[in-house]
Formats: sequence, structure tokens, C-alpha cells
Amino acid sequence: MTRAVLGLAHLTAIELSPPALVTEAARAGFASVGLRVVPATTGGPAYPTRVGTEAHRALKQILAGEGVRVGDIEFIQLTPEIDVQAFAGVFEAAADLGAISVTASGDDHDPARLIAHFAELCDLALAFGLRVDLEFMRWRATGALPQALAIVQQASKSNGAILVDALHLTRSGGKAADLIPISGEWLRAAQICDAGADAPTTEAAIIAEAREGRLPPGEGALPLGDLLEALPADTSLSVEMPMPALETRARIAAAHDATRRLLDRKQLGAMRSGQDRAGRGPNH
Repeated sequence: MTRAVLGLAHLTAIELSPPALVTEAARAGFASVGLRVVPATTGGPAYPTRVGTEAHRALKQILAGEGVRVGDIEFIQLTPEIDVQAFAGVFEAAADLGAISVTASGDDHDPARLIAHFAELCDLALAFGLRVDLEFMRWRATGALPQALAIVQQASKSNGAILVDALHLTRSGGKAADLIPISGEWLRAAQICDAGADAPTTEAAIIAEAREGRLPPGEGALPLGDLLEALPADTSLSVEMPMPALETRARIAAAHDATRRLLDRKQLGAMRSGQDRAGRGPNH
């Protein structure tokens, strides 16, 4: 049940530059990080990097020295006017850092155009050995699991998949059970956090919760145990827990420790369940 590699999403501590994020992630016990190299919103925070620059070389050295890898880079918004090929330099830098995937969002209400752009993004990413994970969010055009799944399946790219965020799944009306029928090839990454029982009702409040109102895993009301059970065993797992009320280092430590406690409880429960079944025997 416990994933060997636990990642730290950059949004958890978006105020930190990539070198500082890597250092603090390693201190807390994370094995990988996600890096926000493209803004998720117009004018939003991001830390671009480019192959051949001194800053990029320094970041590679810090990653190697801390023993931390880059799990994903973000954030590509698939808008109607996107120039997919313009991200070649971003993907080159991601591949040079050893990244596994790129996270994208669906921000186009024209399904055919969105699928075409997602497929083109996958083709570009494949040239750099990267996977593209489509993340759904309630306030974006692609706001729920069924929409994301349809896009990924219709694009039909070997490196195209879905990223499931625990908050976005729950707040969009989805359930962990919705993941079980989906083939593992389409479910490659998940982000976990926790949140209160009451869902916000306005778009502004929904966005505010996602960007600054999350809780450490296991300390809220989201059905995280069910989610972990429903995900394929090899799903890449990271923690996205923006919680600015908590000091940065303490927040990163809390994100790691709370998640490990949650994973350990699930693993122990699975072991006990297996022992109970074995103890009953066929004739019990």
C-alpha cells in the first residue's frame, strides 16, 4: 500500500524557488518534487528554467546532491489559442532535470479542439520522454473525471493520462469508486490533501479553498482511504497542501508526516485484513 516514492507538489510551498523547494523537500523526507515552471494563471507564480543557463545547472546539482528527483513539471493550460510547439524549450528543460511528466488542464469548451491540442501536446512531450497528465478542476472547462477521461481516451496517446487530485475529485461530485473501472493506463498520478466536510459554493470560494484552504491528509473529511484503495498500485503519489497559515518548513513537514501516517495506517489495515482472511481458512 505504501508508495516508495512520495512527491511534494510545488503549490504546497509555491513561495519557494526550485532550489529551496528541493532542499526543504529533502529535509522533510520527500523523494521527489513537482516544479511550477509555467504559471497556472495569468501572472501567477512560476519559476522558468532553461537548459544551458547557470541557474539550470545549479538546480541539477542541488537535485543530485539532495537525492531528490523531479516528478512532474507544470502547468500547461490547454486554451483555445495555445501554441503547443512553443513549449518545446520547457519540455527540454524538464527532460534534462529528469522529470517524468507534465501536468496540463483543459481550458477549452470546444471538445474537438481540446482533444487535438492534448494529442499534440502528448506528441511533443513524447519526443522528450515525458508523459502528459490531464488534471480536472471544478472551475475549469474540464472540471470532472468523466470529461478528463473522455479527452484522454479519445486522444489515444500512449503517454497521455489523468492526474486525480483528491480535492478536485470530491468537490466535482466524484467518488473513489469511479476510478475502479478505469484502466490503469489512464490513471498514472494522484495528488492528495484533505479538506473540511462543507464544500464551498461560489467559484471564488472553490478556487480559494484549492489554493490556500487545504488540510494535511487524514485531518479532514475527504475519503482518502477509499481513494488510495481505488488507485492502481503504481500510481505516482504527491502531496498538494497549500496552507499559508502554517510556516513554510512546518507546512512541508506536516504534509510529509501526515501522508506517511495515512499510508502506514492503510498498509497496516490491509495486512490485518489479509491475516484475518488467512486465519479463517476455507472451512471456517
